Amino acid sequence: MTAPTTSDNLGTLHQAASQVGLNTAGACLLRDGSNAIYLLPNAGVVARVGRSGTAEEAARQMQIASWLSANGIDANIPIDGLRLVVVAGRPVSWWTPIATHRHATPAELGAVLRKLHDLPAPTTIDLPNLDMVGHVAERIESASGISTTDRVWLQDRLASLGADLATTEVPQTRRVIHGDAWQGNLVVPDSGSPILLDFDNVSIGHPAWDLIPLAVDHEDFARIDSDDYTAFVTAYGGYDIREERWFRTLADLQELRWTAFVAEKAAYNADAAAEVSHRLACLRGEIPRPWKWAAF
Repeated sequence: MTAPTTSDNLGTLHQAASQVGLNTAGACLLRDGSNAIYLLPNAGVVARVGRSGTAEEAARQMQIASWLSANGIDANIPIDGLRLVVVAGRPVSWWTPIATHRHATPAELGAVLRKLHDLPAPTTIDLPNLDMVGHVAERIESASGISTTDRVWLQDRLASLGADLATTEVPQTRRVIHGDAWQGNLVVPDSGSPILLDFDNVSIGHPAWDLIPLAVDHEDFARIDSDDYTAFVTAYGGYDIREERWFRTLADLQELRWTAFVAEKAAYNADAAAEVSHRLACLRGEIPRPWKWAAF
């Protein structure tokens, strides 16, 4: 897999900005993940530079943000009047900057997820159905920087978890879910309400997928303590996903997803290559819990 370089991203950004009359002087990279996200300080805009072939997804993310905002959930919204621009297949969208802020507390995240899961699905947006197994399979397949042995192990592990998931009694509850619900995707300005971010994975699926990340953070990583996890459960309405018989299957699949995400970066990022080796050792049982994984 060949990832866009910083030069590629900036070149795409400059071309897109020129089409809508934005000043890119002083562009500052905020994050380089699934999208390259830049602050344009002189324009008062945050730009999201997507991967090639994701223009449809980028347009849907803009619709989702506006829909959430119109339905009582404070969300980071696209800037009205600035159209989506596509440069050589790569979408560039324009978003409202957020003032000085912090990550949400577990309780704040639980309360917002409760509101999100209570919303009826939009009738004007074609939300995809969540396919966690298929999503992880695609990431493993595209991870060209890992060994054949590691790839086969990941694929076998995914097949086993997929089989377990198919035979569990997970209720067929289907709601709008965020799909990447962690505290960094809900930010709290110094003054104001929590603001939901990052709509790449918003889809229709079981609400459990939004509850698993914090449960795993508590159970397997000790990143949040018992008091904070209890506050999360209470704010959500008292439902603790850990009490379900199928919790471990969903937790293992979530951890495999996080590992596959880093594995995609291993071909062009030495730190990611080292990290994916560490994560594989954890998943194989070579390192005891609680685990410590570096963020990417």
